[in-house]
Amino acid sequence: MALASVALAVLLAFVVAALAAKPGAGQTSAVTLVGAGDISRCDNKGDTATARLVASIPGTVFTAGDNAYKEGTLWQFRNCYDPTWGRFKWRTKPSVGNHEYRTPGASGYFDYFGAAAGGRGKGYYSYNRGAWHIVALNSMCAYVQGGCEPTSPMITWLKNDLANHPSRCTLAYFHKPLFSSGYSRGNPVVRPLWNVLYNHHADVIVSGHDHVYERFARQTPWGALDDHGIREFVVGTGGAELGGFNYTARHSQVRNANTHGVLKLRLEPGGYGWRFMHVAGKSFTDTGFNYCH
Repeated sequence: MALASVALAVLLAFVVAALAAKPGAGQTSAVTLVGAGDISRCDNKGDTATARLVASIPGTVFTAGDNAYKEGTLWQFRNCYDPTWGRFKWRTKPSVGNHEYRTPGASGYFDYFGAAAGGRGKGYYSYNRGAWHIVALNSMCAYVQGGCEPTSPMITWLKNDLANHPSRCTLAYFHKPLFSSGYSRGNPVVRPLWNVLYNHHADVIVSGHDHVYERFARQTPWGALDDHGIREFVVGTGGAELGGFNYTARHSQVRNANTHGVLKLRLEPGGYGWRFMHVAGKSFTDTGFNYCH
C-alpha cells in the first residue's frame, strides 16, 4: 500500500508539472473581443443592425477604423456613431482609419473617444485581456507622428511594448490590411508594422478598410505560408456600404462581400476561436480555432 501511495503521489506530481508547463495553462479564463471596422453612416442602417449583435455579446469592443463617415467629424461621431455603437463606448477600444483623417488631425475621433483613443497625434496603445496582449495601432502612416518607418516613434514603441510582454498570446488591430482581395488589393505601407509583430510572434491581426470579410492562412509579412506566421482577418463589415472582390489574394481562405456583421474572438489561455456573426436576415458565417505560437 505504501508503494502504491508513493506511486500515486509521483503520478499526481507529474500531471501537475505537465499542466503547469502547458502554455497558458491555469493563467486565466477565456475573454471575448468583438468588433469590426467601417461602421457608421447617418444615411443607412447597417450600423444599427451590427450594433444589435454587439449588444448581445459581452466583452471588449474593438473598432478597426473608419468609425464615422464620411469625414469623421465630431458631429458625425455624435449623430451617426453614438446612437448605435456609441452605446458601447464604455467598453470600446478603438482604432483610427483614413476617413477620420478627412478632418484635420482626426480631431473628431480623438475628441469623441478621449483617452481611450491613445495619445493625440499618435493613436496607438496596448492593453491586456486574460492571457492576451492586445495592440491597437495607427495604420495611417502619412499622418501618425513619425510615420511607420523602422525608426519611427510608433515602431520603436511597438518593439518595446512587445518585448515587455513576451509570454502572452498577441493580437493587433489597425485599419489598413496588408493582404486583401478587396478593392485596395492590400496595403504595403503597413508592412513595417507586420514585420515587428511577426518578429515578436504575434498570432492575429484584424483590419478593415475593404468593406468585406476575409480570412487568411497564417503567413509572413511577405506572403509566405508559415505555421508560425500571423493570421489576418479583414472585417470591414461594421455597417457602411459593402464592397467587393476584384481578385483572390494568395492564401485567402474565406471571403464574403454581401453580409454585414462582426468578428467575435474568444481569447483563451494558449489559443483563440473566431466566429463571424452575421446580421439578421443573412446566413454567412465563419468559425475556427487555433493555438497561439
